Amino acid sequence: MGDVLAGFHAAWEFESDSVLIRYERGIRTPRLFQTLGERRVPLAALAGVTLTAGKRGTVVLRAEPRPGADPLMEAAAGQLKDGSDPYRLVLPAERETLAEYYADELRPLLTGSGPAERFLVAAPEAPRQFKAYDGKASFDGKAVHFRWSWTGASTAKWKAGDQSFAVAGLGGVEWRSPEVFEGHLRLLRRDLAGVRPTAPDQDPAAVVFGLGYGPVHESLPFAAAVLEAVRAKGAAAVPAPAGRRDPADIAERIRHLGELHQAGLVTDEEFSAKKAELLAEL
Repeated sequence: MGDVLAGFHAAWEFESDSVLIRYERGIRTPRLFQTLGERRVPLAALAGVTLTAGKRGTVVLRAEPRPGADPLMEAAAGQLKDGSDPYRLVLPAERETLAEYYADELRPLLTGSGPAERFLVAAPEAPRQFKAYDGKASFDGKAVHFRWSWTGASTAKWKAGDQSFAVAGLGGVEWRSPEVFEGHLRLLRRDLAGVRPTAPDQDPAAVVFGLGYGPVHESLPFAAAVLEAVRAKGAAAVPAPAGRRDPADIAERIRHLGELHQAGLVTDEEFSAKKAELLAEL
């Protein structure tokens, strides 16, 4: 097709077999978009396209990626806010007719359906790094390295020492947004598949986020890059840990939650909801 549809923060170029999304750079552009720069999305990676009314006189054209087609969206696991969704193109309402035209042109070309057997959209390239609350995380394409911070790391992590995890020994990545309570990035080790891990601040295979630490635009591309490398190695995915936590661990988490609540870092509603969630795991 070759046509370009420009909106706020991004422009889509429609090609015969893909959509090239170029993100703007600017103070008002979401930082995740600036980090991504541009992404080529094969039409085979898309399940559909929608056009809906947006906020304050806008319309939103959104491409719907197939499950398993994009490592970034797989790592995000539905946690991205609308404003940071790389598949949304926000346009002025007066361009609705034009947006509908492109949506109608695109729909017949989307022949893929159901989960993709492999990643079809490239992840952000390595090397990548970011600073977490309790250490620094880096990825060189072959291994993930955690170097603990003397001010933020727990005693358990200091005793374990700095960590390096080869991609071949990993089965996946667990990313919890820094915009929610207990945000973290955890590496899922193949040798511990099915074993319930300890809390992120006690787990040497995890780094903890916090205010200003592990922001979405740094930690999510990092997680996606690691996830793509793991899949490229052909490692079987490690399922999310299940089972009940140790009561002593639950008690420690509630105590820590109470400290955050008293310090004003967690609201009354967040405290009550998270405490109930922790108690339900007993």
